[in-house]
Amino acid sequence: MNKDSLEFVTYCIGNLSRRLSLSQGEVYRRLATSGILSEYIIPCYDVLHTFGKEYLMQDLTDYMSEKGVL
Repeated sequence: MNKDSLEFVTYCIGNLSRRLSLSQGEVYRRLATSGILSEYIIPCYDVLHTFGKEYLMQDLTDYMSEKGVL
């Protein structure tokens, strides 16, 4: 993982934490254990980082729901 993708992961976790009223640690745990972090966010960084904040947060929360971690 390079610096840009690491900053993006941090951005996603921080914003999801606020949106879902969960701690950042809990958001990270859910993303990591579900595979969303390693199988979606990091590999798709090039596309995902071009999305607006609201669209990105909705996309990630929808995917978290599909994976059963929300």
